[in-house]
Amino acid sequence: MHSLEMEEFYNNLFRKQEEFLDMPSNRRIVAWAKNVLHLLFPERDSKGFTHVDDLIEAFKAAEVELYSILTKTKACASCDNKVIAEKFFLSLPTLYALMQTDAEAMLTGDPAARSMREVIRTYPGFTAIAIFRMAHALWKYGVPLIPRILTEYAHSKTGIDIHPGAQIGKYLYIDHGTGIVIGETTIIGDHVKLYQGVTLGALSVEKYMADTQRHPIIQDHVIIYAGATILGGDTVIGHHAIIGGNVWLTNSVEPYTRVYHQPNSKFIDTKPV
Repeated sequence: MHSLEMEEFYNNLFRKQEEFLDMPSNRRIVAWAKNVLHLLFPERDSKGFTHVDDLIEAFKAAEVELYSILTKTKACASCDNKVIAEKFFLSLPTLYALMQTDAEAMLTGDPAARSMREVIRTYPGFTAIAIFRMAHALWKYGVPLIPRILTEYAHSKTGIDIHPGAQIGKYLYIDHGTGIVIGETTIIGDHVKLYQGVTLGALSVEKYMADTQRHPIIQDHVIIYAGATILGGDTVIGHHAIIGGNVWLTNSVEPYTRVYHQPNSKFIDTKPV
C-alpha cells in the first residue's frame, strides 16, 4: 500500500482512538459486575469485612463505579446516569431474592447438588443467570451496550447465552447449561427447567423484526430437555408441559402436554402428561 494511504489509514485510526480515549474497557465493566456479585455472595469471594459499615461502603463505592462507567461509556446521551446507578442499587434486594430462587431451584432439582454454597460457587447455570439478572435490570433502565457486554462475558465463561432483554421469572433451573440459547424477546415463567443445548430462538432473523415478539413464551413449570429447539414469537409452551430431548417445535403446545420423538419415527408425538 502506498505510504500516503498508510498515513491516512493510521490518522483515521488515531482519530477513533481520541474519540474513545476515556471509554471503559469490557474488562472494567465485567470487574464491576463480578465485584457486585461477590458482595452479594461472599461464598464466591469473601472480602473479609469486619463491620457492616465496611460492606455498606463497598456497595457505595460500587454505585460510584457504575455511575462512572455509565457516564464514560457515552452510549446513552439522554440517560440520567446518576439516577440509573441509584435505581440499580436500590433494586439489589429484589435481584438478590431472585438469584436466591435460582440457586434454590438448582439445589432442589439436581440430585448431585449438596448445598446452596456448592451451587453458588460452582454451577455455571447460577453464574449465567445471576449476571443476566444484573444485566436485565440495566436493560430495563434503557442502558445500551453494557448489558450485552455482561451477558456475553457470562456466555464466554459458561457456554450459556442469555440475551439481557429476555424476561425470566423466579426459580429458573439450568442443569449443565452448555449450549443454551435464550433470545431477546423470550418470556419464561416461574419454576422452568432447562437442560443443555436448549434453544429458545426466532423463526426468522430479518432485521425488520427487531421490535417484535419473535421468540417463544414458556409458561410456568415447563421442563425442556437437552437439545430441544423451540422457535417463533407465536409459539407458546403451556404450563406444566414437558418437551423431550431433540424436539423441534415451531407451534404452540397446550398445558400439561408431553412432546417427544417417537422411536423409529420422523414424527413428534404429543400426549397429555
